[in-house]
Amino acid sequence: MFRISQFMQEIAAPTPLGPARKPPGPVVIWNLIRRCNLTCKHCYSISADKDFAGELSTAEVFGVMDQLKAFRVPALILSGGEPLLRPDIFEISARAKGMGFFTALSSNGTLIDAAMCEKVKAIGYDYVGVSLDGLGATHDKFRRMAGAFDKSLAGIRLCRDAGLKVGVRYTMTQDNHQDLPGLLKLVEDEGVDRFYFSHLNYAGRGNKNRKDDALHQMTRNAMDLLFDTCWRYEEMRQQRGIVKEFTTGNNDADGVYLLYWLQRRFPEKLEHIRQKLLQWGGNSSGVNVANIDNLGNVHPDTMWWHYTIGNVRERAFGEIWNDVSDPLMAGLKAQPRTVGGRCGACAHFAICGGNTRVRAQQLTGDAWAEDPGCYLSDEEIGLV
Repeated sequence: MFRISQFMQEIAAPTPLGPARKPPGPVVIWNLIRRCNLTCKHCYSISADKDFAGELSTAEVFGVMDQLKAFRVPALILSGGEPLLRPDIFEISARAKGMGFFTALSSNGTLIDAAMCEKVKAIGYDYVGVSLDGLGATHDKFRRMAGAFDKSLAGIRLCRDAGLKVGVRYTMTQDNHQDLPGLLKLVEDEGVDRFYFSHLNYAGRGNKNRKDDALHQMTRNAMDLLFDTCWRYEEMRQQRGIVKEFTTGNNDADGVYLLYWLQRRFPEKLEHIRQKLLQWGGNSSGVNVANIDNLGNVHPDTMWWHYTIGNVRERAFGEIWNDVSDPLMAGLKAQPRTVGGRCGACAHFAICGGNTRVRAQQLTGDAWAEDPGCYLSDEEIGLV
């Protein structure tokens, strides 16, 4: 994850470099249930509105939570499918909060009516994220449900009014890129706390729909808009105390592209931000972010559902996560990673870490090939 807002704050008020901070354990995105009331075009879990056999029981979930706490996992992102369809979701959530985890709910928002929002509020989630794939009909088309946008927006408003920190998640493709400016305006008009921009990753239905991935110039335009918007909010934060967070995910070239934005806007801050980006280090799949699916399978992150490194029913999470006998995990944990092609020759490799490995693996069969999702030119990465 690339936290744009943090870097904008560094532009406005630079802080000393200091030692790099390393999380005590990985953030765990936990797909507690595969069932969903929607069948979205780019769903990485390929969910459907039916029950899936073999999912972890409440007691098993609690046991795994004990393992995660012992392994010093700081945060749980409770996801699905649609996690609100799991009957024990609030029991699980209350225990997570009681154990001291940062506890987030990742929902499509359509089930958050007034009654459901009261239950969500009672838990006191640290964050509630709702996916929007565009405005109105665009969102409904992606979600394959008429009226989905109105229901999701109503859920966002209820959570906002309940005093919860709420965010919008958006995955850009060629079919919805035109809605990004409108979504950013919606986030402003509705008082949404956070906007998460996800690049399309080739996993699940996202792999089947990869032909719709945004063209590189669209991506560059989107990043320029995001950086400009985030800087405007940074100015408002300084002047009026208005705080809004912007982050991106699934394309660590964003960190490098920020340097080119800086060349145009704040060239005097370029070297300071470069050093901060080197500390960030780019992609952290298999290191600082982990995924557990509904069956207890552990993956290097949510986009690696086709690759399992162990199961929490058979081994403790910490043992699985630290096991580098698995070749993929050994490669992901290597510092630096060994990556070929354009990525391996890139002058900015130390900033993005070779970007997202799953796109390379899905397209070539080689997880260590160059990332086809890099939108930087050969000139920008020092190849010409």
